[in-house]
Amino acid sequence: MQISTYTVRRRTTKPIEIIDITAEISAALLSSGLERGQVTVISRHTTAFININEKEECLVDDMETWLKRLVPKDGNYRHNLNPIDGRHNAHSHLLGLFMNSSETIPFSEGKLLLGEWQSIFFVELDGPREERNVLVQISGI
Repeated sequence: MQISTYTVRRRTTKPIEIIDITAEISAALLSSGLERGQVTVISRHTTAFININEKEECLVDDMETWLKRLVPKDGNYRHNLNPIDGRHNAHSHLLGLFMNSSETIPFSEGKLLLGEWQSIFFVELDGPREERNVLVQISGI
């Protein structure tokens, strides 16, 4: 078994942003040269997450709207009274309770075994940010 590790770096431009990173993950898999195994994708942040869902423009807009309604930014959150990094981002951390920081996807013949409508998303909940990092670890043969 061989293990390869890559980092995907992205800049975010909106407070809540759902970004398709499937192409970057597929490119990392291709560069690994591995044929069969699994890819683990993990966000290295506490206010940004990984999700597998359908990439359809109206649905992605609906997801962003739903997240904003679920935990409003202007709520009365204790974390915002004395934020560690100066960001009033309690809502971002609270939204994270409903998300995964990582996903593991099997692959065969060098291709991700995602369903027909599935894409891998990086979900920014506390943007915009100059740089966000997603760790991609590929293990296989």
